[in-house]
Amino acid sequence: MADTKRPRVVVITGASAGVGRAAVCAFARQGAKIGLLARGRAGLEGARRDAEALGGQGLVVPTDAADPDQVEAAAAAVEKEFGPIDVWVNDAMCSVFSPVKEMTPADYKRVTEVTYLGYVYGTLAALKRMLPRDRGTIIQVGSALAYRSIPLQSAYCAGKHAIAGFTDSLRCELIHDNSNVKVTMVQMPAMNTPQFDWVKSRLPRKPQPVPPIYEPDVAADAIVHAASHYRREWFVGVPTVVAIQGNKVAPAFGDWYLGRQGYGAQQYDGLADPHRPNNLYEPVDEHVDHGAHGDFDRRAHGQSLQLWADQRRGWIALAGVAGGIYSAVRSGGAKCWQGGLLGLSLGTLGALGLAAITKKSAVRRAALPPMKPAGWQHRAREAAGESVPSQSVHPT
Repeated sequence: MADTKRPRVVVITGASAGVGRAAVCAFARQGAKIGLLARGRAGLEGARRDAEALGGQGLVVPTDAADPDQVEAAAAAVEKEFGPIDVWVNDAMCSVFSPVKEMTPADYKRVTEVTYLGYVYGTLAALKRMLPRDRGTIIQVGSALAYRSIPLQSAYCAGKHAIAGFTDSLRCELIHDNSNVKVTMVQMPAMNTPQFDWVKSRLPRKPQPVPPIYEPDVAADAIVHAASHYRREWFVGVPTVVAIQGNKVAPAFGDWYLGRQGYGAQQYDGLADPHRPNNLYEPVDEHVDHGAHGDFDRRAHGQSLQLWADQRRGWIALAGVAGGIYSAVRSGGAKCWQGGLLGLSLGTLGALGLAAITKKSAVRRAALPPMKPAGWQHRAREAAGESVPSQSVHPT
């Protein structure tokens, strides 16, 4: 059995920026020991500093998730330093914003290797260690796009669909083997991450996440919660629920709507720089730490009331049952449904009210430490014409 008194050992791929970086901070607040896997050394060192500042520990392991040997070596390094891995979070990804007719075979190959096969390699490394111990949790960071594809991101959407299929097959096998190893998929909405600053794009205007946009801290909260509260799948944010469930009801309408609106929704604010660096083959955060947040803080939601209520749906259901019992005792069984509806309503309103009350404190916690210190400082100095020295890093 796992030692519940020792800090959890967590591995996060894509830990240097975005959702992975925010997850590092969230696990560190619980005192976790975290294996930090990504390609960019400056971003990884920034993640390590964040983890240590928040009460956890971080081990920097530069890793390309598309290389199975590197992933296996990273898993071994983490267990050698921290001990048995309890939670493995697959989050590394890359994408290409482009119409299918302008994509190349090399584009599809690379996105598939990172966004899909990277999850497979991470899962295999985790299973190799978790199955003999008969414990552990694997978290696949997914997307609403695993169910409802959108234009201009065909390679990424295909990768997310593939992850869902792979994960469902694995879950069936774990059930067949009566294994206590758990695998879950957390489906995300559009996130305010640095990927839109460095994603490869052939679009005429600057790329952006499809609004409404959420902060990566919301995703991190869902990931940490999923690590301790098993459910086969979690949906984060109302847009995710609408996209997934709506696609089940009216997929053809989704095709039509996205064909009309999906191009403009993924672009904003003037022409894109055709010469900007992208991270498809090389990391953009090798020398500059970009942190967790992207350029859309003013437009991004810092909390999801839907997620908060969903994480507490047991209490809401209990309120409904209590209301039904009360109504049945007072007015007879024929009217118990009235009390049940009232209980559900009051329970939901109570949960959402508490979520609103705690929103300010959640935002304050997410703001410590600053999620994009070095990257913004460097970019500001570069914009001012100042020389910027390379960050010193200390590979492990």
